[in-house]
Amino acid sequence: MDGVTLRRDEHVAEIVLDRPEALNALSTAMARRLAAVCREVADDTSVRAVVLSAAGEKAFCVGADLKERNSMSDDELLAQRPVFRAAFGGVLNLPQPVIAAVRGYAVGGGCELALSADLIVADESAVFGLPEVGVGLVPGGGGTQLALRKLGPGKAADLVFTGRRLGVDEALEYGLADRKVPAGTAREEALGIAQVIARNSPVAVRAAKRALRLGAGVSLEAGLDLEDNAWRTVAFSADRREGIAAFNAKRKPVWPS
Repeated sequence: MDGVTLRRDEHVAEIVLDRPEALNALSTAMARRLAAVCREVADDTSVRAVVLSAAGEKAFCVGADLKERNSMSDDELLAQRPVFRAAFGGVLNLPQPVIAAVRGYAVGGGCELALSADLIVADESAVFGLPEVGVGLVPGGGGTQLALRKLGPGKAADLVFTGRRLGVDEALEYGLADRKVPAGTAREEALGIAQVIARNSPVAVRAAKRALRLGAGVSLEAGLDLEDNAWRTVAFSADRREGIAAFNAKRKPVWPS
Protein backbone atom coordinates (compact mmCIF):
# COMPACT_ATOMS: atom_id res chain seq x y z
CA MET A 1 0.00 0.00 0.00
CA ASP A 2 1.94 3.00 -1.38
CA GLY A 3 5.21 1.53 -0.17
CA VAL A 4 4.65 1.43 3.60
CA THR A 5 3.21 -1.47 5.61
CA LEU A 6 2.13 -1.37 9.25
CA ARG A 7 2.34 -4.48 11.41
CA ARG A 8 1.42 -4.95 15.06
CA ASP A 9 2.46 -7.53 17.62
CA GLU A 10 0.82 -6.80 20.97
CA HIS A 11 2.41 -3.52 22.15
CA VAL A 12 5.00 -3.24 19.36
CA ALA A 13 4.29 -1.61 16.00
CA GLU A 14 6.52 -2.23 13.00
CA ILE A 15 6.57 0.34 10.21
CA VAL A 16 7.98 -1.31 7.08
CA LEU A 17 9.37 0.63 4.15
CA ASP A 18 7.92 -1.66 1.51
CA ARG A 19 9.07 -0.73 -1.96
CA PRO A 20 11.99 -3.13 -2.44
CA GLU A 21 11.87 -3.04 -6.24
CA ALA A 22 12.99 0.61 -5.99
CA LEU A 23 15.36 0.01 -3.05
CA ASN A 24 12.68 1.65 -0.89
CA ALA A 25 13.25 5.04 -2.52
CA LEU A 26 10.78 7.60 -1.18
CA SER A 27 8.19 8.67 -3.71
CA THR A 28 5.59 11.33 -2.98
CA ALA A 29 2.91 8.68 -2.46
CA MET A 30 5.18 6.70 -0.14
CA ALA A 31 5.97 9.82 1.89
CA ARG A 32 2.25 10.58 2.29
CA ARG A 33 1.62 7.02 3.43
CA LEU A 34 4.54 7.12 5.91
CA ALA A 35 3.22 10.33 7.48
CA ALA A 36 -0.27 8.82 7.79
CA VAL A 37 1.04 5.61 9.36
CA CYS A 38 3.10 7.59 11.87
CA ARG A 39 0.02 9.60 12.86
CA GLU A 40 -1.90 6.37 13.37
CA VAL A 41 0.86 4.87 15.52
CA ALA A 42 1.37 8.07 17.52
CA ASP A 43 -2.32 8.16 18.41
CA ASP A 44 -2.44 4.50 19.45
CA THR A 45 -1.84 4.42 23.20
CA SER A 46 -1.53 0.63 23.12
CA VAL A 47 1.73 0.94 21.14
CA ARG A 48 4.71 1.14 23.48
CA ALA A 49 7.63 0.77 21.05
CA VAL A 50 8.13 1.06 17.29
CA VAL A 51 10.47 -0.67 14.86
CA LEU A 52 11.26 1.00 11.54
CA SER A 53 12.36 -1.71 9.11
CA ALA A 54 12.49 -2.26 5.36
CA ALA A 55 11.59 -4.93 2.84
CA GLY A 56 14.25 -6.46 0.62
CA GLU A 57 17.87 -7.40 1.16
CA LYS A 58 19.74 -4.62 -0.62
CA ALA A 59 18.57 -1.42 0.99
CA PHE A 60 16.89 0.08 4.02
CA CYS A 61 16.16 3.17 1.93
CA VAL A 62 18.18 5.01 -0.72
CA GLY A 63 16.46 8.35 -0.12
CA ALA A 64 14.17 10.33 -2.38
CA ASP A 65 13.04 8.81 -5.66
CA LEU A 66 15.26 10.78 -8.04
CA LYS A 67 13.57 9.23 -11.08
CA GLU A 68 10.32 10.83 -9.95
CA ARG A 69 12.06 14.11 -9.20
CA ASN A 70 13.76 14.17 -12.59
CA SER A 71 10.41 14.85 -14.25
CA MET A 72 9.26 17.45 -11.72
CA SER A 73 8.97 21.15 -12.36
CA ASP A 74 10.24 23.60 -9.75
CA ASP A 75 6.66 24.15 -8.59
CA GLU A 76 6.10 20.41 -8.22
CA LEU A 77 9.34 20.01 -6.27
CA LEU A 78 8.28 22.84 -3.97
CA ALA A 79 4.86 21.21 -3.49
CA GLN A 80 6.55 17.94 -2.55
CA ARG A 81 8.54 19.61 0.22
CA PRO A 82 5.83 19.71 2.95
CA VAL A 83 4.88 16.11 2.10
CA PHE A 84 8.44 14.97 2.76
CA ARG A 85 8.76 17.09 5.87
CA ALA A 86 5.61 15.49 7.26
CA ALA A 87 7.01 12.01 6.57
CA PHE A 88 10.36 12.59 8.25
CA GLY A 89 8.74 14.57 11.04
CA GLY A 90 6.26 11.76 11.57
CA VAL A 91 9.07 9.35 12.44
CA LEU A 92 11.05 11.89 14.43
CA ASN A 93 8.07 12.97 16.53
CA LEU A 94 6.65 9.57 17.43
CA PRO A 95 6.11 9.62 21.22
CA GLN A 96 7.16 5.98 21.53
CA PRO A 97 10.81 4.88 21.32
CA VAL A 98 11.75 4.00 17.73
CA ILE A 99 14.39 1.44 16.73
CA ALA A 100 15.61 1.52 13.12
CA ALA A 101 16.63 -1.88 11.72
CA VAL A 102 19.11 -1.15 8.92
CA ARG A 103 20.15 -3.68 6.31
CA GLY A 104 22.02 -2.59 3.19
CA TYR A 105 22.01 0.99 1.99
CA ALA A 106 20.71 3.77 4.23
CA VAL A 107 21.74 6.81 2.23
CA GLY A 108 20.29 10.26 1.76
CA GLY A 109 16.77 10.25 3.11
CA GLY A 110 17.28 6.66 4.24
CA CYS A 111 20.07 7.75 6.53
CA GLU A 112 17.88 10.61 7.74
CA LEU A 113 15.02 8.23 8.54
CA ALA A 114 17.43 6.07 10.54
CA LEU A 115 18.73 9.16 12.36
CA SER A 116 15.13 10.07 13.19
CA ALA A 117 14.91 6.91 15.31
CA ASP A 118 16.11 6.70 18.91
CA LEU A 119 18.33 3.68 18.29
CA ILE A 120 19.90 2.31 15.12
CA VAL A 121 20.55 -1.42 14.83
CA ALA A 122 22.69 -2.12 11.77
CA ASP A 123 23.76 -5.43 10.31
CA GLU A 124 27.10 -6.16 8.67
CA SER A 125 25.82 -5.12 5.24
CA ALA A 126 24.73 -1.63 6.35
CA VAL A 127 26.07 1.42 4.51
CA PHE A 128 25.24 4.95 5.64
CA GLY A 129 25.71 8.28 3.88
CA LEU A 130 24.37 11.77 3.25
CA PRO A 131 25.35 12.34 -0.40
CA GLU A 132 22.94 15.16 -1.23
CA VAL A 133 25.60 17.77 -2.03
CA GLY A 134 26.69 15.54 -4.93
CA VAL A 135 23.36 16.12 -6.69
CA GLY A 136 23.07 19.81 -5.88
CA LEU A 137 21.02 19.52 -2.69
CA VAL A 138 21.51 19.55 1.05
CA PRO A 139 20.06 16.92 3.38
CA GLY A 140 16.44 17.97 3.74
CA GLY A 141 14.96 15.33 6.01
CA GLY A 142 16.69 16.55 9.15
CA GLY A 143 20.12 15.22 8.21
CA THR A 144 22.22 18.27 9.01
CA GLN A 145 20.62 18.80 12.41
CA LEU A 146 20.26 15.14 13.42
CA ALA A 147 23.84 14.32 12.41
CA LEU A 148 25.06 17.40 14.27
CA ARG A 149 23.32 16.31 17.45
CA LYS A 150 24.25 12.64 17.22
CA LEU A 151 27.80 12.87 15.87
CA GLY A 152 29.04 16.33 16.81
CA PRO A 153 30.01 19.15 14.43
CA GLY A 154 33.21 17.66 13.03
CA LYS A 155 31.88 14.24 12.08
CA ALA A 156 28.61 15.73 10.83
CA ALA A 157 30.55 18.11 8.59
CA ASP A 158 32.65 15.22 7.30
CA LEU A 159 29.56 13.28 6.23
CA VAL A 160 27.58 16.21 4.83
CA PHE A 161 30.38 18.05 3.00
CA THR A 162 32.03 14.99 1.42
CA GLY A 163 28.93 12.87 0.87
CA ARG A 164 31.04 9.79 1.57
CA ARG A 165 29.64 6.49 2.77
CA LEU A 166 30.31 4.69 6.03
CA GLY A 167 30.30 0.94 6.46
CA VAL A 168 28.87 -0.45 9.66
CA ASP A 169 32.16 -0.48 11.58
CA GLU A 170 32.93 3.17 10.83
CA ALA A 171 29.29 4.06 11.53
CA LEU A 172 29.69 2.49 14.98
CA GLU A 173 32.97 4.34 15.53
CA TYR A 174 31.29 7.61 14.53
CA GLY A 175 28.37 6.96 16.85
CA LEU A 176 25.89 6.88 13.97
CA ALA A 177 24.92 3.23 14.48
CA ASP A 178 24.26 1.99 18.01
CA ARG A 179 24.42 -1.80 17.63
CA LYS A 180 26.07 -4.06 15.05
CA VAL A 181 24.55 -7.47 14.39
CA PRO A 182 25.23 -10.31 11.93
CA ALA A 183 23.96 -9.95 8.39
CA GLY A 184 20.22 -10.42 8.07
CA THR A 185 19.45 -10.09 11.79
CA ALA A 186 18.86 -6.34 12.26
CA ARG A 187 15.07 -6.65 12.20
CA GLU A 188 15.08 -9.54 14.68
CA GLU A 189 17.37 -7.62 17.04
CA ALA A 190 15.31 -4.43 16.75
CA LEU A 191 12.08 -6.29 17.47
CA GLY A 192 13.74 -7.89 20.50
CA ILE A 193 14.75 -4.47 21.83
CA ALA A 194 11.24 -3.18 21.21
CA GLN A 195 9.75 -6.07 23.18
CA VAL A 196 12.05 -5.28 26.12
CA ILE A 197 11.01 -1.62 26.02
CA ALA A 198 7.33 -2.60 25.75
CA ARG A 199 7.55 -4.48 29.05
CA ASN A 200 8.45 -1.27 30.87
CA SER A 201 6.06 1.43 32.07
CA PRO A 202 4.69 3.21 28.99
CA VAL A 203 4.19 6.41 30.98
CA ALA A 204 7.79 6.35 32.18
CA VAL A 205 9.24 5.44 28.79
CA ARG A 206 7.40 8.23 26.98
CA ALA A 207 8.40 10.76 29.63
CA ALA A 208 12.02 9.62 29.41
CA LYS A 209 11.96 9.97 25.62
CA ARG A 210 10.63 13.53 25.88
CA ALA A 211 13.38 14.44 28.35
CA LEU A 212 16.09 12.93 26.15
CA ARG A 213 14.81 14.60 22.98
CA LEU A 214 14.14 18.03 24.47
CA GLY A 215 17.40 17.97 26.42
CA ALA A 216 19.61 17.85 23.34
CA GLY A 217 21.48 21.12 23.01
CA VAL A 218 20.16 22.83 26.14
CA SER A 219 22.23 23.78 29.18
CA LEU A 220 22.70 21.25 31.98
CA GLU A 221 20.51 23.36 34.25
CA ALA A 222 17.70 23.43 31.68
CA GLY A 223 18.16 19.72 31.05
CA LEU A 224 17.83 18.90 34.72
CA ASP A 225 14.59 20.89 34.80
CA LEU A 226 13.34 18.76 31.90
CA GLU A 227 14.27 15.66 33.85
CA ASP A 228 12.47 16.97 36.91
CA ASN A 229 9.34 17.52 34.80
CA ALA A 230 9.60 13.97 33.50
CA TRP A 231 9.99 12.66 37.05
CA ARG A 232 6.92 14.58 38.21
CA THR A 233 4.92 13.19 35.28
CA VAL A 234 5.52 9.61 36.41
CA ALA A 235 6.12 9.83 40.17
CA PHE A 236 2.43 10.21 41.04
CA SER A 237 1.06 8.04 38.23
CA ALA A 238 -0.75 4.73 38.42
CA ASP A 239 2.22 3.17 36.63
CA ARG A 240 4.56 4.15 39.46
CA ARG A 241 2.21 2.68 42.05
CA GLU A 242 1.87 -0.56 40.09
CA GLY A 243 5.61 -0.78 39.41
CA ILE A 244 6.58 -0.50 43.05
CA ALA A 245 3.79 -2.83 44.16
CA ALA A 246 4.88 -5.44 41.61
CA PHE A 247 8.52 -5.15 42.68
CA ASN A 248 7.63 -5.73 46.32
CA ALA A 249 5.31 -8.61 45.44
CA LYS A 250 8.03 -10.12 43.20
CA ARG A 251 5.71 -10.29 40.20
CA LYS A 252 5.63 -8.75 36.76
CA PRO A 253 3.83 -5.39 36.63
CA VAL A 254 0.52 -5.04 34.85
CA TRP A 255 0.64 -1.49 33.58
CA PRO A 256 -2.70 0.31 33.85
CA SER A 257 -1.86 2.87 31.17
